[in-house]
Amino acid sequence: MSRARGLRLHSAGEAATRACGEALAPLVRAGDVLVLSGDLGAGKTQLTKGLAAGLGVAEPVTSPTFNILLVHEGRVPLYHFDLYRLEVAEQLEDVDYWGTLEADGVSVVEWGDRFAEALPEEGLIVGILITGDDDREITVEPLGQRGEELATEWTAACMSLLGISTARKDGEAS
Repeated sequence: MSRARGLRLHSAGEAATRACGEALAPLVRAGDVLVLSGDLGAGKTQLTKGLAAGLGVAEPVTSPTFNILLVHEGRVPLYHFDLYRLEVAEQLEDVDYWGTLEADGVSVVEWGDRFAEALPEEGLIVGILITGDDDREITVEPLGQRGEELATEWTAACMSLLGISTARKDGEAS
């Protein structure tokens, strides 16, 4: 099923990006992985905040830049990685990266694209590009069958959100 390939979402601001993350929450299950990429300030943590809210996480969600991994309790645990400070893939073993991805929660990996050899076989690669002061382009690339399912369901869920519009990467309306 390749229908989900090449999808992108256009976000009109932080609130829309958070809402997009919140729309993903009912769709995820233990073992799902989101790899987030984008420049500093693009909205990776905003998307994660929305996902966390949708999962019922009560405490504030911040970027785990200095901790590498923060765990938030919700409907399922949210494992929030930030790999920005890591220099080599071997350092992933120090934080039990692979064990955590296979654990009982949903993993969000900011800067996960820095280590191509550590990308999961199943999940989503989500890129966030700054396209204006508040505007963002969110690209959604599925990994494996589970990624295809999530990408299709998530994009459909975001279509009705205020401040979010969708289009195919090739420019076709979806």
